[in-house]
Amino acid sequence: MEFKHISVLLNETIEALNIKPDGIYIDGTAGGAGHSKEIAKRLDGGLLLALDQDPDAIKVATARLNGLPAKVINVNFRQMDEVATAEGIGKADGILLDLGVSSYQLDTAERGFSYHKDAPLDMRMSQSGISAKDIVNTFSEKELSDILIRFGEEKFSKRIAQRIVAEREKAEITTTLQLAEIIANAVPASARRDGHPARKSFQAIRIAVNAELDVLSETLDKAFDLLKPDGVLAIITFHSLEDRIVKLKFKEFTTGCTCPPDFPVCVCGKTPRGRLLTRKPIEPTTEELENNPRSRSAKLRVIIKN
Repeated sequence: MEFKHISVLLNETIEALNIKPDGIYIDGTAGGAGHSKEIAKRLDGGLLLALDQDPDAIKVATARLNGLPAKVINVNFRQMDEVATAEGIGKADGILLDLGVSSYQLDTAERGFSYHKDAPLDMRMSQSGISAKDIVNTFSEKELSDILIRFGEEKFSKRIAQRIVAEREKAEITTTLQLAEIIANAVPASARRDGHPARKSFQAIRIAVNAELDVLSETLDKAFDLLKPDGVLAIITFHSLEDRIVKLKFKEFTTGCTCPPDFPVCVCGKTPRGRLLTRKPIEPTTEELENNPRSRSAKLRVIIKN
């Protein structure tokens, strides 16, 4: 299957990065190389490190960035500091993370991300490690319920976890549609009219499989530390859990004195480490929403290092 992925908020992201021709840039989620290619095309004497944990994305990015000042590397973006050191790069002028699952991953049934297509229950972005099948068939009822409520904000988490455990005692749960049907049968009929009943649960299990939120929180600190003064960190999120982590971390980076209000003078000595490009996140235009409905939940937050 051809690797098809429409880059979300492409123009807004490139504008926010304010690319210097001789600059050093890191795209931690190269994917189909949409953002990466637009960054690399603007470089003259600079370099782009295009990272991705998905071997399929690496093959595509390597081909699409051929001949451009870019180096494609198959790693999780949490390792960007190690990659930068290995490549002899001190600091970067800009870093981009386009989070979540790609259209290719969703549309390629055998990757096991979609609840619309029957496939082995997988959901591993790196194609290695613990899979969705492992979680669904071996985690306790409480562990499953905790995953669904924490990562999917699924209010029927206990009912769904209970049904999963009951069904797997009859036979191992091995496919996406098998799991989607179990979830649908676990929730009230009224909940089935509010979008697909498996949407939140599939999101939650995917996040757990790939440790997405833990990796994101860890990486934000590394990415900000990697920036040069006036360097730009741009993050595109697709659900509230990701966006909340980014928003709070950016608030931390832009907060100065943390002394109690009744202190007459500052004794902590803290000053803001960065400044926001815009106070509110940048969202897709009406035109983009019409051309790419999957962009509807996208939010771009940008911080500039002091």
